[in-house]
Amino acid sequence: MTYLITAKEVQSVLTYPLSLKTVEAAFKAYGQGKAYQPSKSYLTFKDGDLRSMPAYINVPGMNIAGIKSVNVHPDNHKKYGLPTVMATILLTDPKNGFNIAVLDGTHITNMRTGAAGGVATKYLSRKNSKIMALVGAGAQACTQLHHIMLTRKLKEVRVHARSEKSMIKFCKEMSKEYPEVTFLPEPDGKKACRGADIVTTTTTTRKPIIRKSWIDPGTHINGIGADAAGKQELETALTKSCKIVIDEWQQASHSGEINVPVSRGKLKKKDIYAELGEIVAGKKKGRTSDNEITLFDSTGLAIQDVSTAYVVYQALMKKRKKPKYIKLTPSADFDRQHDFASSRLPAWPARQPA
Repeated sequence: MTYLITAKEVQSVLTYPLSLKTVEAAFKAYGQGKAYQPSKSYLTFKDGDLRSMPAYINVPGMNIAGIKSVNVHPDNHKKYGLPTVMATILLTDPKNGFNIAVLDGTHITNMRTGAAGGVATKYLSRKNSKIMALVGAGAQACTQLHHIMLTRKLKEVRVHARSEKSMIKFCKEMSKEYPEVTFLPEPDGKKACRGADIVTTTTTTRKPIIRKSWIDPGTHINGIGADAAGKQELETALTKSCKIVIDEWQQASHSGEINVPVSRGKLKKKDIYAELGEIVAGKKKGRTSDNEITLFDSTGLAIQDVSTAYVVYQALMKKRKKPKYIKLTPSADFDRQHDFASSRLPAWPARQPA
């Protein structure tokens, strides 16, 4: 049978440690050549876009394929009361092509994106990092913080965002979860970044908001927000000064933090140090100096989605009876026996990426 897995069910089993462990393993598999994906494809609309992201992972304990369909409509909340980002993931058994599960993928998208930042921070930031500047105060800022806290013992987080209200709210909420950390709302981006060991950006801006002069030697930057052509959070001079690590060249050059400097001829493929998967797999070293400025350009890979969806599926199957795979036969009754029309559709999760 094909399972329909709701957002509530996803949230019941997908913890921060599990998503971090899963995404790190996915990057390692990709670096070893054991995970495969074409670049994501885009359908562009007047008010947003729809993205298609297939992947296949074949490592011990995980032989799974799948595809994610995900939108980005920035004005959804204001116009329709809907999330900016909504996703659905279809998992397919590579042995026979049978679709084993359909999952609400919105929470998975949020979590796997935060996990990528956590993995990059583990391999690229200084191990004694204590201060982080967090640019943006939405749901993705939350997941970045939670995953980074699993890899570094932060003592201070400076939160910079356009809205003073959102900064204050974020700091109050996170102070309750991490009382040992000092959370400071900082309306001045320069003050937020100066002296920070880690800078994590989670905005949707198309105009650079982080300057080279604000970043000290030894800083690690997670560039998370740029996920479509034309988006750019860091000024080009800053990006060029960094040791650049990307998740995947085709996506990063098309829609990641490096897409604008690449399109303008300011940056070339030879300027990229490595893909994160190469570092996690041990093919290249991560940080090699306390003074180098490192940048992780995250666009979000389908291998992250499919691997995370699969561990969610596995965790839920442990709570239920083991799923029974139907025997595919050319029967006229097949469609009637396995009709999705009467099944519940996934519900929207309570919190969405900003």
